[in-house]
Amino acid sequence: MTVNLVNALVKQGVLTEEQAQALIKQAEDEAYVARQAAKDANTKADEAAKTATAAAAAASPPGTKRVTYVPEVVKKQLREDLRREVMQQARAEGWASPGKYPEWASRIRFYGDLRTRYEGQFFPDGGYNGYDFNAVNIGSAYDIFSVGNPWISTYNGTEDRERFRLRARLGLDADLNEDFSAGMRIATGDSNSPVSTNQTLGGSGGNFSKYSLWLDRAYLRYQPVQEIAVSAGRFDNPFWTAGDMVWNKDLGFDGAALKAKGEIAPGLAAFLSAGVFPIFNTSLNAGLDYESNATGTDSVKVKSNDKWLQGGQIGLSTILADHWSFTLAGAFYNFSGVQGKLSSPCDTSNAKMTCDTDLYRPSFAQKGNTYMALRDPDPSLISPASQYQYFGLASEFRPVVVSARLDLSHFDPVHVLFDGEFVKNTAFDRAAVAGVAVNNFGPDVYNSSGTKIADGGYEGGDTGWFGRVTVGHPEIKQLWDWSVHAGYKYVESDATVDAFTDSDFGLGGTNLKGYFIGASLGLADNISASMRWLSANSIADYPYAVDVLQIDLNAKF
Repeated sequence: MTVNLVNALVKQGVLTEEQAQALIKQAEDEAYVARQAAKDANTKADEAAKTATAAAAAASPPGTKRVTYVPEVVKKQLREDLRREVMQQARAEGWASPGKYPEWASRIRFYGDLRTRYEGQFFPDGGYNGYDFNAVNIGSAYDIFSVGNPWISTYNGTEDRERFRLRARLGLDADLNEDFSAGMRIATGDSNSPVSTNQTLGGSGGNFSKYSLWLDRAYLRYQPVQEIAVSAGRFDNPFWTAGDMVWNKDLGFDGAALKAKGEIAPGLAAFLSAGVFPIFNTSLNAGLDYESNATGTDSVKVKSNDKWLQGGQIGLSTILADHWSFTLAGAFYNFSGVQGKLSSPCDTSNAKMTCDTDLYRPSFAQKGNTYMALRDPDPSLISPASQYQYFGLASEFRPVVVSARLDLSHFDPVHVLFDGEFVKNTAFDRAAVAGVAVNNFGPDVYNSSGTKIADGGYEGGDTGWFGRVTVGHPEIKQLWDWSVHAGYKYVESDATVDAFTDSDFGLGGTNLKGYFIGASLGLADNISASMRWLSANSIADYPYAVDVLQIDLNAKF
């Protein structure tokens, strides 16, 4: 009976073969002990049993095998002990308790959110379709002298657009043991853009085509104590920000980061974040893959130009008085390898040629930063009428960012929040940038008769700031939770790298100024609706203005 029960548990996957053998051996040992105890308890019965056994053995033919008798009471006790041990293990591991998950499953937590959006983009009269350097840099080089192809790629600045968008994200957090955890998240998205997980409905080919899912987060985290955590992989922004002027709120960081926090005095806490993050890794086969007809040289591979971000932040958070709290943080970021560099004289006679600084062009950008030409054409190799170019960032970037928030909770759960942020690119050299810039110039100068007398001067800058006031519930979680906000933003062209900034204000990037307003309302637990109006204008270069309306329906789980 015992062996059959154990075998049944093995077949059902409840026990492994090793566990089953151990249980059978344990049952046999316990049966032996029980038999010995029963014999000792009744000496006379033992002696009688021995006499009967000896007589039976003498009367039995040679070769007869005898089976030791197990008393029924022992069998019953054995079954009860085995059942008790198996059930204890089942309860400990969770597989025998109705409605409960196994122990390993209890350490995994799923979460997600879904957002549908209507977005309208409205361009006033007098706008300009600016140069789209990102479209050039991620594609074939552009011939700036070609008569047959006189127009560089441009972004829309004149025609109104509407679109319906979807964002879906599903993630999990897993506790591996007391100190280690892991996390993963997948998300929708029109592309692998680092600043958006929105999927345009009817996009990606249209005709009800299916949409892509991307790996949006994947990391390991070591947290030996509550106050310190080290993360590696792809994770949320490790730096505290008051807004999205420098870092888009959906941006994921690749690399490794340390976060620490602790109370340094009653009511005063300090926090610190630092990390190293790869922005771009050079392809293993970067360079020219075929023989150059112009120079007669064999294929040439170029040197690596990996791009990195190093960053650090320190901050303080304090309770100033009852219902008053204040947070202040300062951060320094160093973008290495992102500035463009003029190549050695090279063959630019066709789009397939490679020059030695092509890798200095950004692999992703929005708009706003100042650009320079990367290739130095060798006049002995090409015709002056042909020059295929790529473009790189004209400035270095080492921004300093100061972020602050004042939270007034006198009317809790309704709060009044004041957020502000200031950024300055300490590596910006106006004279050097202006000497190589191909964009961000002011209007040309004309005399009274309409004749151009001078080109417009360089108008790019290195500073940005924003301010915002929010009134309402800090988080929209329940029915009738609400909040309203209004703010103003001013971000000069090279205050920070435009690739990673807010992708909604001005449709993304830097070199923008304007205001924004919005409101949110809870429709049920974890269900909310929101609306935003963002009005932006360019600071330098050709006139660009856009008003963006966003109406969202959000669900979290």
